[in-house]
Amino acid sequence: MDKQAEDIKEQIPDAKVQRVEEGIVVEFNSKVLFGFDQSNLTDASRNTLNNLITILNKYPETNLEVQGHTDNTGAASYNMTLSVKRATSVADYLKANGINSSRLTVKGFGETVPKYDNNTEDGRAQNRRVEFLITANDQMKADAAQEAKQQGK
Repeated sequence: MDKQAEDIKEQIPDAKVQRVEEGIVVEFNSKVLFGFDQSNLTDASRNTLNNLITILNKYPETNLEVQGHTDNTGAASYNMTLSVKRATSVADYLKANGINSSRLTVKGFGETVPKYDNNTEDGRAQNRRVEFLITANDQMKADAAQEAKQQGK
């Protein structure tokens, strides 16, 4: 997972990449963001996702949770639905470009997990985002456990 995180940092320099426990959280700075009340991908989003697809294909033993978010404008129930649409739009693009659907899950958070100030236009724009949680699949975990066992850990 460390190697994959490093590859993401190198290939997509404007991405925020964090190792969190056994996974990697990836947030793209303004490249996989959505307009107000929108769930369609922009050309910039597709270009950034193409870089991510290259890395995901290099590490087929990882799974990807696509997490949709919104700002706090509008009703909470509407925003929850919109966040799922955003995550689904990204997941559909990944599937259409060779990422196996068995590796993908979609989750909407609506307006419940803002990272930026919803009191400013810039903050609201940054909260209209999709993030990615990359985790090892069962085979990768088993391989890592076997390797650790062989090394006496």
